[in-house]
Amino acid sequence: MVMDSEEESFVRLPEELNLEDGCLAMSLELLQQEIEKYKELCLAAEQEGLELATARAAAKQKTQGLQKEAKRLREKLEREKPLSGELEPSFQALCLAKEERGRLLEQKLELGKQLAVLEGRQAVGKEQAKVPPTLPERRMVFKGHVVEAENADVLVVTPQIQRALPGGCALITFEQPEVAQRILEMKWHEVKLDEGAGCEGQMRVEARPVELLLPSALEIELEQSPRCVLLSNLPRLDLSEEQLQDKLELFFSKQKNGGGEVEHRELLSDSGHMVLAFVQDGVAEQLTKKGRFQVPIGKQTYELKATPYTSGEIRDLQLRLSVCAKTVLLSGIPDVLDEESMRDALEIHFQKPSRGGGEVDALGYVPAGKWALAVFEEDVD
Repeated sequence: MVMDSEEESFVRLPEELNLEDGCLAMSLELLQQEIEKYKELCLAAEQEGLELATARAAAKQKTQGLQKEAKRLREKLEREKPLSGELEPSFQALCLAKEERGRLLEQKLELGKQLAVLEGRQAVGKEQAKVPPTLPERRMVFKGHVVEAENADVLVVTPQIQRALPGGCALITFEQPEVAQRILEMKWHEVKLDEGAGCEGQMRVEARPVELLLPSALEIELEQSPRCVLLSNLPRLDLSEEQLQDKLELFFSKQKNGGGEVEHRELLSDSGHMVLAFVQDGVAEQLTKKGRFQVPIGKQTYELKATPYTSGEIRDLQLRLSVCAKTVLLSGIPDVLDEESMRDALEIHFQKPSRGGGEVDALGYVPAGKWALAVFEEDVD
């Protein structure tokens, strides 16, 4: 580079610098290199500045677009707010319908499981046997109940349903179904507590319907065992069940009594009868033909009856959901009174017509922390 004057040059050289010295040329060359390097840095910085300006413009444009979109969404939300208020009841009804559908599906699955269990117990390839002409003896008594002589040959099976009743609940049965319906429609009830029992104030309980699964159709397959007999009229003695079974097995295992070797024995706890299974064929038939036996036990003799043993299996069982017309379930009962005082408080409240109640036929209460089995029988009234 040629400099016109000392003022126009980039670097002022000292006057005392010896121009003939080789260091001058080296210093100019280094300065030129530094100048070129900083030019490149300046160009790079300018390029980065342009890129940042472009990015800033793009970000500003995008921000403006987002602001427009947010404004449009706010306007749309304001327009749809009245419509959402109109749809709210329909949405709530839809939610309730979904909940009811889920409950019904659960009941359907439960019924399907019960039917699957019953179908799994069916016997394959068995012939249906006739009911034997002789049955275990049961003591019967007439209690004055007379019905019309229609369908006299029909066997009537009266169901007896047991349902678990948790603590803090009560079952109340009214004499009239209309009273139970009123109590259910009111749902929530404020029951005044007995001040004399050491508790003041009120408690809030909920009334709910009682739903039961009842059989609507029943088909049973019966099979008579050729080697088993059923012993009835067993005496009630001061003996253990094992001791009584030993004495009966010993008697009926002797050939002089018409018996034989016993393979198996079982005491039916629900009926108080006993089943004897013999090793050989023909023994059970011989005993049932004779029918009655004088069996010595201790110092006395008792008459026992031997009948054919018939086992039964359910082939078809159809169930239906039934709502108790007169019975209401009360839940949410706090443990603030003793059992008798709480029963009295509930019965007093629900028999008042001013509270929607009426005459109470039965009331069962289970305190909190306990469990009980409620037994439901057929309403013959």
